[in-house]
Amino acid sequence: MKKTFKYVNYLWDDKKASALNGNEVELFLYRSNILGADLRITNYGGGNTSCKTIEKDPLTNENVEVMWIKGSGGDIGTLTRAGIAGLYTNRLRSLKNVYKGLEDEDRMVGLFNHCIYDLDSRAPSIDTPLHGLLPFKHIDHLHPDALIAVAAAKDSEKVTKEIWGDSMGWVPWQRPGFDLGLQLEKCLNENPGIRGIVLGSHGLFTWGDTSHECYMNSLEVIEMASEYIEKKVKENGNVFGGEKVTSLPSEKRKERAALLMPLLRGLCSSEKPMIGHFTDSRTVLEYINSNDLERLAPMGTSCPDHFLRTKIQPLVLTLDKNEDVTSHQTLLKKLAPAFERYRKEYEDYYNNCKHNNSPAMRDPNPVIIIYPGVGMFSFAKNKQTARVASEFYVNAINVMRGSEAISQYTSLPRQEAFDIEYWLLEEAKLQRMPAEQPLSRKIAIVTGAGGGIGKSIADKLVAEGANVVLTDINETYLKEAEKTYKKDQVTTVVCDVTQEDSIQKAFEHAALAFGGIDIIVHSAGLAISKSLEDTTLKDWDLLQNILVKGQFLMAQQGVAILKKQGLGGDIVNIASKNGLVAGPNNVGYGTAKAAQQHMTRLLAAELGANKIRVNTVNPDGVIVGSKIWEGEWAEGRAKAYGISVDELPAHYAKRNLLNEIIYPEDIANGVFSLVAILDKSTGNIINVDGGMANAFVR
Repeated sequence: MKKTFKYVNYLWDDKKASALNGNEVELFLYRSNILGADLRITNYGGGNTSCKTIEKDPLTNENVEVMWIKGSGGDIGTLTRAGIAGLYTNRLRSLKNVYKGLEDEDRMVGLFNHCIYDLDSRAPSIDTPLHGLLPFKHIDHLHPDALIAVAAAKDSEKVTKEIWGDSMGWVPWQRPGFDLGLQLEKCLNENPGIRGIVLGSHGLFTWGDTSHECYMNSLEVIEMASEYIEKKVKENGNVFGGEKVTSLPSEKRKERAALLMPLLRGLCSSEKPMIGHFTDSRTVLEYINSNDLERLAPMGTSCPDHFLRTKIQPLVLTLDKNEDVTSHQTLLKKLAPAFERYRKEYEDYYNNCKHNNSPAMRDPNPVIIIYPGVGMFSFAKNKQTARVASEFYVNAINVMRGSEAISQYTSLPRQEAFDIEYWLLEEAKLQRMPAEQPLSRKIAIVTGAGGGIGKSIADKLVAEGANVVLTDINETYLKEAEKTYKKDQVTTVVCDVTQEDSIQKAFEHAALAFGGIDIIVHSAGLAISKSLEDTTLKDWDLLQNILVKGQFLMAQQGVAILKKQGLGGDIVNIASKNGLVAGPNNVGYGTAKAAQQHMTRLLAAELGANKIRVNTVNPDGVIVGSKIWEGEWAEGRAKAYGISVDELPAHYAKRNLLNEIIYPEDIANGVFSLVAILDKSTGNIINVDGGMANAFVR
């Protein structure tokens, strides 16, 4: 059996499959996961898979057929047992007796619950009858780029016949639902022996008696479509009508994108703040630089799975690729009208297509933004959603490329697209999504985040929903820290806070990774405790450079981005009790910390009009987990007090009013309170020290 393919990846591992001991449900999950691992086959959250098994009815003890299928809102690439629904197949098919036609689709979805076999089932999806009304044990419903290209071609039915002869069925576009399941059943009855069905403007159905047979059938069908398309591309020559705009060099593209993204983010965030993603892949550049972009982009995407995530069409910027992107006000005057026009067009689309019971209009801002010669931006509620939207639009590009090579690309009529986008069942799915976290849609940059207090701050911000840029002068620390997070949560960049160009690169990295910045936390630091006589100029300069100069540069460059976005923001500086309390052997460190505190007050006074809040968190005695207390500093303190290093935390706890050990996590909670709860506080100092009377601010 063929296991080598050119256009898809054969990922089936016989050893892994054998270890599942013939468990059909586990094999179906395994097949789903490896299909979802290849974005050319189906993207995140797209497609659906199923299998049918014989189970004991818990009430009658009789053998019954049960269909196991991906539940609503799931992703086949990460599908587990918890994400599937189990339904009595015969009950599902009995729904044909009560179905009253297309106007009855929404009611039918509610009736799926009467077919549930497994009480731990995920909510059944709208694709459930499409699988249930077909007789096969294993079924794949996928959205491969090549198949949607065939499905979206002007003469899709004819092309289907040309590629597969009589071995594939074809049904015209129809919104997913019970009636589409009936159409698939009808197509199979009229064409017995076919290996699959092409859904017009939508995707593919394939099947098999075993999970592996189903998998192979899917790959072979996709491979045949891909080979056909590539042959047509070669025959027709220029893709997308050839090149109209030449791309800038790679580094220039990224440099311009980083400068532009905060401004785009601000414009996209007129309703709610958005997180950004940028891509300038070869596939994207071929499309956005083409002569046909002007014709194809307004047509919109064809597959529902695409436009539900990308909106029906992108915003194409009319900026020259060499446009001066450093003058933020000048650029804003050029870009703002385009965004206003896009919002108005979306509003018109909504008003022209809405029904009496349509949900309220959603955010009218673009999700996909195209800049010819530079790349493609996407903006959504979080990094994963923005990245996935970008990936889906790349799928749409591949579809357009294939359809244009075959004959001519066609998109869904606007009314059909609207009826999918604002389907009450789709709205219900959105309403079921969990509430957003307190720092969702926020982007933070934390200095000194390779360990200690900085790492704990980053942990807390991520845990509360923020995307975080971790910076540190130590690359090894950063690499180790990065391993503790999931994909799309953080990015890391080496940054020396004493160097202006290093900070600039860190902010550019933040803009390119997430779209901008909302929260700036200066946590990088060190401690030197010496008398006046013993403090060297080198000691003094080091403390001033890292603590004070670093804070100044982070604020100066960060505020430029915050103002460009126009979304307000937060600056939190990690200072120390020592900036408030005078004591011996502390002239360098205490002076620097006091400077940090007063700079915070000065900036709070200056930036309040821009809704930028600037506050300080003062730790004291953070020993456990703090890198400042590693090595000589801790040893010196322990020696001064006549105790061991291990006894230092308890010793310091005795100094504060609450007799508490202060941990890095406590400082992180202080930062969180300032950026997520105390939203009307600026110029303030929060002491996180267990209560030190001589450090009371008031």
